[in-house]
Amino acid sequence: MERPPRLNSKLAIFIIILFHAVGLVGLMLPETHTLFLKIVPFHLLLMLLVVFFSHKSIDSKYTGFVLIIYLSGFVAEWIGVHTGWLFGNYAYGDTLGTKLFDIPLTIGVNWFLLIYATGVTTKRMHVKKKWARVLLGALIMVLLDEQIEPIAIRFDYWHWHNDAIPVTNYICWFLVSSAMLWLFERLEFKKQSWVGPVLLGVQFLFFGVLNLL
Repeated sequence: MERPPRLNSKLAIFIIILFHAVGLVGLMLPETHTLFLKIVPFHLLLMLLVVFFSHKSIDSKYTGFVLIIYLSGFVAEWIGVHTGWLFGNYAYGDTLGTKLFDIPLTIGVNWFLLIYATGVTTKRMHVKKKWARVLLGALIMVLLDEQIEPIAIRFDYWHWHNDAIPVTNYICWFLVSSAMLWLFERLEFKKQSWVGPVLLGVQFLFFGVLNLL
């Protein structure tokens, strides 16, 4: 089977920065705000393609990881929305696009992007112990979620019952992230260089700036 073509890392980083910068401006301007909300699902799909094809070694472990994280993220969100056992009582709006069982199909994409970016980042930090990288990565994920939540509510990604974000959301976010990051470490596929950390940093900057406005 022929190996899929790999996207140059420098080009991938350029695309990530460019499209987040354009998206940030588009969401800030009243004239383009509505349009840019409508293209959020396409932005996530573009980031998926960029991250997937910039990975150094696209093999069965890597593709299996992508599929497992996508499905696990989707199932976790289904449990959260339909039972409240994970994260709390919330429901998805329309911004993230087409839904299946009330869960946006792009939510699994988002889980993969964040877990992959965080996992590669902790690898690049040269933390020696796997368990330490998992816990550090899960903490980073919680800090990022804290930045995302106000924007998600404002832009109709999802909404919480009584507009209150429960503490259980952050606890379960940490636990689910830890499980996914453990899998990231367990599979031990070859990790790419700087695309993941750049994506993670851009995400913090993107939502951080929106929170200031």
